[in-house]
Amino acid sequence: MSVQLGMPQPREEAASALPGIPSRRPADAPAGLADRYGRRATDMRLSLTDKCNLRCTYCMPAEGLEWLAKQAVMSAGEIVRIVKVGVEQLGVRELRLTGGEPLVRHDLVDIIAALRANHPDLPISMTTNGVGLAKKAAALKDAGLTRINVSLDSLHEETFTKLTRRPFLNQVLAGVDAAWAAGLGPVKLNAVLMRGINDAESPQLLAWALERGYELRFIEQMPLDADHGWTRRNMITAAEIRGLLSRDYVLTPDSRARDGAPAERFDVRRREPARADGVETADGPVLGTVGIIASVTEPFCADCRRTRITAEGKIMSCLFSREEFDLLGLLRAGAGDAELAQRWQDAMWIKPKAHGMDHVGLDAPDFVQPDRSMSAIGG
Repeated sequence: MSVQLGMPQPREEAASALPGIPSRRPADAPAGLADRYGRRATDMRLSLTDKCNLRCTYCMPAEGLEWLAKQAVMSAGEIVRIVKVGVEQLGVRELRLTGGEPLVRHDLVDIIAALRANHPDLPISMTTNGVGLAKKAAALKDAGLTRINVSLDSLHEETFTKLTRRPFLNQVLAGVDAAWAAGLGPVKLNAVLMRGINDAESPQLLAWALERGYELRFIEQMPLDADHGWTRRNMITAAEIRGLLSRDYVLTPDSRARDGAPAERFDVRRREPARADGVETADGPVLGTVGIIASVTEPFCADCRRTRITAEGKIMSCLFSREEFDLLGLLRAGAGDAELAQRWQDAMWIKPKAHGMDHVGLDAPDFVQPDRSMSAIGG
């Protein structure tokens, strides 16, 4: 069922006192990373790099993208400083490290260790494609990483290679197992279903995850591909995903509160075959959970609690926003923590209502796809 926005009208804003921010929070605005619609961001997504060693068809072109210059990307010290401002001054309660592909940073373990030293109790997770994870999982855990999300769209080499344009499936599977062995659980798997390519594999992928104790989340394909080839007609919807899984499984809503999470979670039971005499049989025991992230067809913008920092230190208040605000430039210019916090708050105050607009609708006539692809934004 779709979540309705049902939020109050924007509050009247004062003129901005900071360059680069078109409108500023009123003096009586709530503390933290609040916006005009009563939401408050406590979940920080921070991209460590725009580089990636895969070329997923729903993300970037086959030839890749033009990477950022090294000096444009946040250094380890700058990352630690920005996270410190978010946690200590702005109420950030959870950090997700993203990319691009975080594992391509040579100083990844050092960054996590420094973050953990500053914030002993902060949940720190990471999203990765899993290539190279097998060699680093234990070190990441020792450095202080809490848990991990791994992108895995198929268990079949041919399908995986078609989607990612790289023959690295065995490396990814080894990385998933290594993360589990290192204690980076619960290990979550992210899968994007593409029509006619891997959608029919979804029940098998779920069975594989359930057998190993991993939590699988299916994600609707979003218009964040560099080729701008997304269409609403071709994407696999959440309703279709539930239908595909329901052939073999019974899905019932998870009783736990969603609490701002993007995934709607379901308890999974094996669907028992009907008896020959027509008497209904009871469903099997709960085998685990599955999540569905339905950003397109069942948006959850009304309870969005995320703030994003790109690899070059730009604030993005919404994944689909076409506006970015420079935090790293301010930091490099010598700004203090209070000034950085104010810039961040001002940027989040003008967060769009939904999907970068004042209404939901990724297939609406007035929706304009961001220039950046997902790899350049940070998921």
